[in-house]
Amino acid sequence: MRVLAILVAIAASASAFAPSARLTQKPRVVASRPARTTPLQMAAGGVVPDMQKRTLMNLILLGGGVLPVVATLGGPFLYYFYPAGVGGGSGGLIAKDAVGDDVTFKSWLETHQVGERKLVQGLKGDATYLIVDDASTIRNYGINAVCTHLGCVVPWNKAENKYMCPCHGSQYDQTGKVIRGPAPLSLALAHVEDDGGKVSLTPWTETDFRTGLQPWWK
Repeated sequence: MRVLAILVAIAASASAFAPSARLTQKPRVVASRPARTTPLQMAAGGVVPDMQKRTLMNLILLGGGVLPVVATLGGPFLYYFYPAGVGGGSGGLIAKDAVGDDVTFKSWLETHQVGERKLVQGLKGDATYLIVDDASTIRNYGINAVCTHLGCVVPWNKAENKYMCPCHGSQYDQTGKVIRGPAPLSLALAHVEDDGGKVSLTPWTETDFRTGLQPWWK
């Protein structure tokens, strides 16, 4: 019995020094998922473009998208205010007939009688009278046909030898000087000049010979 007790004691001592299975087992490797980066973390880490870069990008977008549209729409708008028909050495505007063709001295004198007063398109697009003085001459000034009262076109009354407005009764003599109201001013004048055979109208900026005053239309 004593021998058996000794053997049990030896076996117990040996098991105390034996390597534990739990300690010798290789640890299991668990794959970890990459951490997700939130937008806030991106901003904190400097990933989001700074204000200067965003401003530059906005300017690029503005130039590439908005400015072409503005140019497309604004170009015709500005062109509308450019005076049509301006040209020639005198810097005047070539008069246009009823169908929009340039008026020439030759064609006008061939188709209009002495003493006739007929309308052409003149400065600023206003209807303007050309006056045939004789078989070879157009008077050296044209008379703007726009009434100075409310802007009606004033016809020439040959029988009365004056311009008579049908809207409110204003009257002007054969030079366009106002002789009866309610129109407050005489009809505007324009110089008639020869521009390579074409009738050219230029602004009248000198003293109005009819009144001795500075031109109100200047």
